[in-house]
Amino acid sequence: MDYKKINPLVRWGASILLLFWTVCSVYPLLFSVFQSLKDNQQVYSGKAWDLPNLPLLWSNFSYTWDKYHFGTYFLNSIVVTGGSMLLALFLTATTAYVLARYTFKGSGILYYLYISSLTIPSLMLIVPMFFLFSALHVSNSFTGIILLYSITAVPMGMFILMGFFKSLPHELEESAVIDGASLYGVFFKIMLPLATPGLVTISIVNVLQFWNEYQYALVLLSDAIKYTLPIGLGVMQGEMQYRIEFGPLFAGLLISTVPVLIIYVLFQKQINDGIVAGAVK
Repeated sequence: MDYKKINPLVRWGASILLLFWTVCSVYPLLFSVFQSLKDNQQVYSGKAWDLPNLPLLWSNFSYTWDKYHFGTYFLNSIVVTGGSMLLALFLTATTAYVLARYTFKGSGILYYLYISSLTIPSLMLIVPMFFLFSALHVSNSFTGIILLYSITAVPMGMFILMGFFKSLPHELEESAVIDGASLYGVFFKIMLPLATPGLVTISIVNVLQFWNEYQYALVLLSDAIKYTLPIGLGVMQGEMQYRIEFGPLFAGLLISTVPVLIIYVLFQKQINDGIVAGAVK
């Protein structure tokens, strides 16, 4: 549709709505930046909504990083997010490939079981998952939380990747087999590289989800040295007790938010293109 052919009133209305939505989205981030550069005196003096006074308190970030162990939490989040992303990518790609390229008894039922799992609220899974992982002796460990994150990410990723695998011609597989390639060679050397747009999309989506996840990590991780950034923020607020240090608290919030924001800004085109392409195919 040609944008210039749209009714001018509709265009102005859409522009105003988008501008309002942009302000609503950007302002919380700017507000957090301003608060992270203030001390409590500026906040309690009725200047919470004003710009921070000079000099700016960049020391709030180093204070939060050292005193509240955000360096450890940050590293833990990188380990958990990276491990979960790689394992989820492998499980998702292999599952989607098999269901998309091979027909066997029960394959349809298996597909709908995966899709139906998307309708289950995550809160309903916390208690059974806790007892299951405790029985398997992987609770309170990076192994357990990585396994949990990876498993829960498979259905959505499989739904996206199946569109890519179904669109690939069968002649590619047949030619590779004739040339002596094994089933594993066909998958890893031919089919998987051709599905790169979908792989990039689900990888980015999973990273954003794993980095911000709070509920499962809160239940499964009981050792403070293994906390991730979302749990660290809650612990930080609890340690402040009756006196909240707003500057360091907002600094910790930015430390946990900015990496995800940067990833989304850099790869938003790949996310949108991959999801749309997978759905269309």
